[in-house]
Amino acid sequence: MSVAILTDTNSGITVEEGKTLGIHVIPMPVIVDATDYLEGENLTHAQLYEMMRADADVSTSQPAPQVIIDMWDALLKEYDEVVYIPMSSGLSNTCETATRFALDYNGKVFVADNRRISVTLRAAVLNAKKLADDGKSGKEIKEHLDADGKNSVIFVTVNSLKYLIKNGRATRAAAAIATVLNIKPVLIIDGGKLDAYKKIRGMEKSMHVMIEGIQSFIKTNLADVPPEKLRIGAAGTLETPEEIEHWLGLVQAAFPKSQTYYDPLSCSIACHVGIGAAGMGVSVIVD
Repeated sequence: MSVAILTDTNSGITVEEGKTLGIHVIPMPVIVDATDYLEGENLTHAQLYEMMRADADVSTSQPAPQVIIDMWDALLKEYDEVVYIPMSSGLSNTCETATRFALDYNGKVFVADNRRISVTLRAAVLNAKKLADDGKSGKEIKEHLDADGKNSVIFVTVNSLKYLIKNGRATRAAAAIATVLNIKPVLIIDGGKLDAYKKIRGMEKSMHVMIEGIQSFIKTNLADVPPEKLRIGAAGTLETPEEIEHWLGLVQAAFPKSQTYYDPLSCSIACHVGIGAAGMGVSVIVD
C-alpha cells in the first residue's frame, strides 16, 4: 500500500524541498495590505520582511478547503492513501476543517493532529515519511503521530511585541514598558497551544532560557530517549548569516549528541512573531 505524506509550509518545508524529500506541501496563504500571496510561490521571506518594515498590514489564513481537497484528489490518483499533517489544532482551524472533509473519503485520507508547528511539525512529517517508506498504513501513521504529539515542545522569543499587540496577546502599555526595559517574552507551545513562559531582559539571555527550557522538558518527559534519537530544531526570523550561525551554535553546543539544524520560520508564522524572533523545539526521531 502506498501512502502520500502531505503538509503545509508551516512545517518549514518548502514546496521545492518537499519534492526532494518525497513529501507533498501546500503553500500557506499570507495577506499583505489586502493582497493575497502564497509562501514560496510569489512571496519570499526577504520580500515579507521588507513589507513588514514598511509597516504593511500582514495577516494569514488557513488554506482554502478546495485547495486541500484538490490536493487529496490528485494524490489519490497516484497513492492508495493520504496522511495530511497540518499545524496544531490549538493554533488553527485547518485541522478541524480537514478532518470533517476527510469523512467523505471512505478511510483513504487521514488527518493527523499531533499539536505541532514549525520545527517539530517538520520532525513529525519526516517521521511520517519514514513510516510510509517502511510500509505502514495511513491509519498506523496517524495513530503514531497523534500519540507522539506529547513528546515535543517549542519555545519562541520575539524581538518586538508589535505583532503580539495586533493579535491581542499583549497590551500597548505592556509593550511600552517591555521596550524601555529590553524585555523579551519567551513563549511556549506545549500541547499545541501558545502561552507565556517567562519574561527575560535581552535576546541573548532569552536564547539561553529557551535552551534551559528544552533541557528541562527532556529531563522530565524524554529521559529514556537517547540523545541521538532527539531532533533539536532551531528556528527564527533572523536575517543575517551571523545571527543564524550564533543561534544554531548555541543550540549545537547545548545538545552535541542530538540532531540539530536551523529552519527559517515560515512566512505565515513570521506574520505573528515579527522580524528578529528566535525559537527552538525538540522531538523524537522514529525508529
